[in-house]
Amino acid sequence: MELSTFRDCSSLILLFISGILLFPVMVASIGINYGQIANNLPSPESVVPLVKTIGATKVKLYDADPRVLKAFANTGVEFVVGLGNEYLAKMKDPENAQAWVKTNVQAYLPATKITSIFVGNEVLTFNDTALAGCLLPAMQNVHTALVNLGLDKQVAVTTAHSLAILETSYPPSAGAFRRDLSGCITQILSFHAKTGSPFLINAYPYFAYKASPKHVTLDFVLFQPNPGVVDPVTNLRYDNMLFAQIDAVYAALASAGYKKLPVHISETGWPSRGDEDEVGATPENAKKYNGNLFKLMKKKGTPMRPSSDLNIYVFALFNENMKPGPTSERNYGLFKPDGTPAYALCIATNDGVSNTTNFGGSTPGGSTPNSSTPGSSDTPLTPPTGYLSITSAAPERYQSMAAPAFLFFFMSMMMMMMGLVHH
Repeated sequence: MELSTFRDCSSLILLFISGILLFPVMVASIGINYGQIANNLPSPESVVPLVKTIGATKVKLYDADPRVLKAFANTGVEFVVGLGNEYLAKMKDPENAQAWVKTNVQAYLPATKITSIFVGNEVLTFNDTALAGCLLPAMQNVHTALVNLGLDKQVAVTTAHSLAILETSYPPSAGAFRRDLSGCITQILSFHAKTGSPFLINAYPYFAYKASPKHVTLDFVLFQPNPGVVDPVTNLRYDNMLFAQIDAVYAALASAGYKKLPVHISETGWPSRGDEDEVGATPENAKKYNGNLFKLMKKKGTPMRPSSDLNIYVFALFNENMKPGPTSERNYGLFKPDGTPAYALCIATNDGVSNTTNFGGSTPGGSTPNSSTPGSSDTPLTPPTGYLSITSAAPERYQSMAAPAFLFFFMSMMMMMMGLVHH
């Protein structure tokens, strides 16, 4: 894209933001993933007011882009920066880790508030033993570099996982990690416990609906009113799939002996467009998912952890036109590259009223999410079919092995449910 076009984008963003600020939208502290696999995005300087307008106080990058980190200096926005999988082998050398931290973290502190480094993304579900073997040493060396530089108290080290690391997730109380990954995961959990860093999970209920739209209840995955399901072990009610996913992770951590580790959702979102076989990828569903999610993020916790903060990073800030794969991959953004919304998004204000941010015109089927209260019945004790597929891989890195693992998991859950129904 030519420089003049970038300037035009920047001007448009500033113009539309000036109109938004007449109607302030305040939400609880939220995070946003700022992906940049595109050739038509506005300058990072133009993105700063856009991030603030949606109420985001935390941004997650997939690298440590110096343009972005400089643009957000002295804004108070907290940053998670990424160290890509392609660098993990190099980070096994402590000197390389020290050099990376100096260049990509220390150089921007304290003006830019970098609070965390995620080392590698979904490494354990790539089915690459060499790469997996590099993960923990890389995390340890990056942490040691922070210690050497006196930054370990302000910058945490972690890594992001796909939900495919779970072997069992229904009911949530039975959540357990895959046995073939137990050795790697246990060592990583020990690292988290020693350093005080959070456990990151990428969770996408969209994939459950896409895999089986005839059986997955759309209201359950979109946080819409529905009867919900009850965990037969804990008697806790779940009226949305994301919270069930989070609690399955908490249960897996407790089963592994790490009950106190905090869980952060490093990615979740819903595409506004897709191919013909990508059922549910519509502006209306994306609006409901993310709009309802923003409302939920004002509240505390999940059924299993009601007093814990919900630390969630929405995927993503922009549609990214150069991402490979199906159409949905390029349409997870809240915004188009010119700064106009991909769809009308309802965001809860600080007084509980819902504002519709409809800067880009009307959206197909532009109704707002239903705000009625779900039923209060104590049934059902067995899950509706749609509950089952709650393990999924994130859209940016939907590995070749993730789909077979997902289908195996889905079929296992289906067989379990059939057994419950017959009884």
